Formats: sequence, structure tokens, C-alpha cells
Amino acid sequence: MDSIFERALENKQKINLIYVDQDGQLSQRFIRVVRVDQNSILAYCFYKKAVRSFKKENVLSALPHRSKKEVS
Repeated sequence: MDSIFERALENKQKINLIYVDQDGQLSQRFIRVVRVDQNSILAYCFYKKAVRSFKKENVLSALPHRSKKEVS
């Protein structure tokens, strides 16, 4: 999964992320990666309108965002 984050960082590509938050709840986010560390991803969250840190071990799914134009 690291390659998805690295590629998104290089290409400034947005990602749809599903992860388990600190309370054990599933959460979906729409992010742009700012930095990739060994254990975490620092990213701008478009839903929270702020930079957030996500633990890699809590990420369940990460897929490049595709606009409606790309899907059609």
C-alpha cells in the first residue's frame, strides 16, 4: 500500500481512504498526501479541511480518487 501513497505524493493525486479511527470506528476520508513516513501518512483532509496524520496500520483501503469524468 506504500506505493499508492508514494505515487499520490509524487503526482499530487487525491486518495479515497478508509481507516479505523482512534475510537475503533470506521471512517472514510478524501485526502491529498503531504508526507509519507515509516508508520504514518500526513495528509490534507478535504472533509475536515485540515492537515491530519493517519497511522498506516489503521488504513484498511486506499484508492486513487477518480472524478466522474474519469469514470464515464
